[in-house]
Amino acid sequence: MEMFIMGLTIFVLAIFVGFEIITKIPPTLHTPLMSGSNAISGITLVGAILSSGSQHTMTTTILGVLAVIFATINVVGGFMVTNRMLAMFKKKS
Repeated sequence: MEMFIMGLTIFVLAIFVGFEIITKIPPTLHTPLMSGSNAISGITLVGAILSSGSQHTMTTTILGVLAVIFATINVVGGFMVTNRMLAMFKKKS
């Protein structure tokens, strides 16, 4: 039970810190930060693949597959948003 409370506390603090950081970022930094978050999502995707392949229990396999799906959606969506934002800075011919 103590590990659960500690994990839940870290999770709630991470949500709070992430929200505070993201709301204070000026719009000019969104593109570089989106690229950085794509790199982090790529690392998450690797961890999700490792988790789903470990096959300790059926629950870990299912959660790992769900993590792979959600991390892939996050990476692809992030690159699409970054590409669209960078296209705004290209000169039109």
